[in-house]
Parts: sequence; structure tokens; C-alpha cells
Amino acid sequence: MEVKEPTGRLGVLIPGLGAVATTMIAGVEAIKKGLAQPIGSITQMGNIHLNRKSGNNYPKIKDFVPLANLQDLVFGGWDVYEDNVYEAAVNARVLEPGMLQALRPELEALKPMKAVFEKEYAKNLDGTHVKTAANKYELAKALMEDMTSFQETRDCDRLVIVWCGSTEKYIEPSEVHESLSAFEKGLKDNDPRIAPSMIYAYAALKLGIPFLNGAPNLTVDIPALVELSKQTGAPIAGKDFKTGQTLMKTILAPGLQARALGVKGWFSTNILGNRDGYVLDDPDNFRTKEVSKLSVLEDILRPDLSPELYSELYHKIRINYYPPHGDNKESWDNIDIFGWLGYQMQIKINFLCRDSILAAPLVLDLALFGDLAKRSGLSGVQEWLSFYFKSPQTSPGFRPEHDIFKQLNHLQNALRKLMGEEQLNAEGLTYAEEGITA
Repeated sequence: MEVKEPTGRLGVLIPGLGAVATTMIAGVEAIKKGLAQPIGSITQMGNIHLNRKSGNNYPKIKDFVPLANLQDLVFGGWDVYEDNVYEAAVNARVLEPGMLQALRPELEALKPMKAVFEKEYAKNLDGTHVKTAANKYELAKALMEDMTSFQETRDCDRLVIVWCGSTEKYIEPSEVHESLSAFEKGLKDNDPRIAPSMIYAYAALKLGIPFLNGAPNLTVDIPALVELSKQTGAPIAGKDFKTGQTLMKTILAPGLQARALGVKGWFSTNILGNRDGYVLDDPDNFRTKEVSKLSVLEDILRPDLSPELYSELYHKIRINYYPPHGDNKESWDNIDIFGWLGYQMQIKINFLCRDSILAAPLVLDLALFGDLAKRSGLSGVQEWLSFYFKSPQTSPGFRPEHDIFKQLNHLQNALRKLMGEEQLNAEGLTYAEEGITA
């Protein structure tokens, strides 16, 4: 495949300039100044094994594939509050004041554009910095104007969009989502089943801009927007950044399955106090997150293939809003397992994580890989990016892969294929081929 070089500046536009987005932006600015290292970013710190006869067999990914340089990234976005990125980062209370103060000029210069917002989709938020228009189609046109204006005024060669907005209320696909024509009619008719995130995605894809979805919302996971992404040559991927408790599940569950150990129950509970936790305090929004998180274990353990080990699995998830914790999420897992002759055992996990610290490098990687996919002529669902998501979007008829180790292999095989290198196993070849040609 021909992969175009990343010439010029890459504009990274983000709907939702909250804790995750501001942590990522501040982090990249700190890295540019030599104040920090990009820990947690596969694109910056990860290596890839190449089956070469000579030369460097374990190069850094950033040295192997032509990714945009961090110095060439330009940030912008939308938010329902008018705080600039410095003010939003201070309010998020993720990064230390000293770090933010050192970056203040760069962060204060980033002011959000007015957001597309519908309170029905996030009842616990009161957006004050929002667009108004005659209908959702006009809102989409306004977003397209934002995108083209940003690209021109900030002298960007290309754009990529990563959704970092709040989790929207739970909805299921319906006829308005089934085709592009039905969707566009729904935009003009103000159909209530078209969520704000879908309006952003439509606007981006209409312009051929890659769109990566970091929330569990349907967003681009509908036939209408898959159709549009292929029509305009825009890569898409989602959904829901894999952080915290689910990250632990995708690491531990494959190990239990590999050792043929049974699992009877997996109880998970979380407390967090950031804006995400506040939004998820509403049952409709929690349901969206719950569906995303519940699918992980069943797809890894496959009770349909090993009923004697996993058919009685009871999986329960709780998320509780607890303001004193702020962005410092705490999760507890109780796992009831059994081994030889059915003898019972337990595993307890108490993960005191920082949600935005885990999510920020994912946003960076997805922006860079989304841009790489676009420059490689790829469009539609990018299954090779499943590594980053709790509920990976797939092409029709394909099961999602949740095992983080298999996901990493698929991602690396996709990169090897793009650069004309040998695939390292047949399973990865099959999956990467499907993901790249989707």
C-alpha cells in the first residue's frame, strides 16, 4: 500500500474538552517542551517485532510507520462550557498546578467552539455554550464550517476528530440509522433518535475526516455512517476508551481462559467523581456504559465453547458517583474462580487509577493512527484499532476481539502490512486483512 508522508500540520479536533481531552493536550504540550515523557502511548513508546534477516528487528513504532510528529499537532475542539483549556484543566484537577502553570500560555490560547448539545442525551449536564439552528442538519453544517475554518485559520494540512465527550443516554439502532438517505432525512426532520455525537460524526465524515469514538455511544456504529465513511474515504473506529477496570479484565480474563480455569462470578464496582461520573449517575447514561462493559468477559471466555467452565458466569457492574475522588477512579473486583476437581478460589483487585491519565495516551494514539489510516487510503471500520476500545466496532458478521494480547497482535500486523513487512501469524493476517480492507 502507498502510505503518504505526514507533511504539514495535523489538526486534532475534540468534541468535549473535559478532563480526558485537557489532560491529553497539556501532556502533549509538556512533551513538546521536554517536561515529560509520553508514557502509555504505544505510538511513542511501543516497539514492534519485525521478521527481518538484518537491521533493526525491534524498532519503535513511531520510527517504523510515518506518523505525524508531535510538534506538528494543532489542537482545538468544542465544549458545552466556555472555559479555555487551561481553565478546564484546572477545574478537572487531574494535573498538578505547577505543570499547568508552565503550560498556561499554550493552554489559554485554546478556546472551545460552541458545542452541539441536547440535554435529553446527558440530563445531568447544563450546557451553556451551545449552538442553535433550525434543525440537526443545519447544526451539522455549522460543525462543518467550524472544521473548515479551523483548518484554514490554523494552517492545517489535515484533520482528525476524536470524541471525548460525555456518555450519551442508551439508544438502540432504528430505521433512521439504517441508511445514509434515512439518516440525512432524519437530520432535516430533527429526529430525536439522532444523538449529538452522530451529528459531529456526520459532519466530519461528510468532509472525509477520520472520526474515532472514545465513548460507548452508538455514534459511528450504525450502517448510515459506515456507508458515509466508505463513500468519502474516511476511517472510523470505536467505541469507549479501554481504561481502568475493563483494562484489567482484558488482561486477566485471557490468562484464566488460557489456563482453562473456571469463572463463576465477577463482581465489579467503581467510584469516581469527575464529570463522567456525574453524567453516569443518570440511569439512562449508565445503561450505555454498562452494555459496553458487560460484553468483554463473554467474548473473551466464550461460554458457548466452554460451558463447563463459564456457563454459570454471573457478571455484575456498578458505577457510583463520589465527588471527593474527583478524577481518581477506584475500582474493586471480586472474582470467584474454580480449578482442579472444582475447588473454589477467589481473586480480589483494588485498582486505584487515574482515569484521564490512562485515557490521554489513547486519544493521542487514535488521532495519530486515524491520520495514518487516512493517508494510507483506508476507509470504513478500522478493526485493527480494537486495542483501544472496550466495545470494539467490527465489520458486519465479525465478532469483536477483546483479548488485549490478540488485539495488540492484530494492530501490529496491520502496521506490518501497511509497510510491506511479513505478518507474524495466520490469525493476525486474517483479522488485519479484514480490518484494513473494510
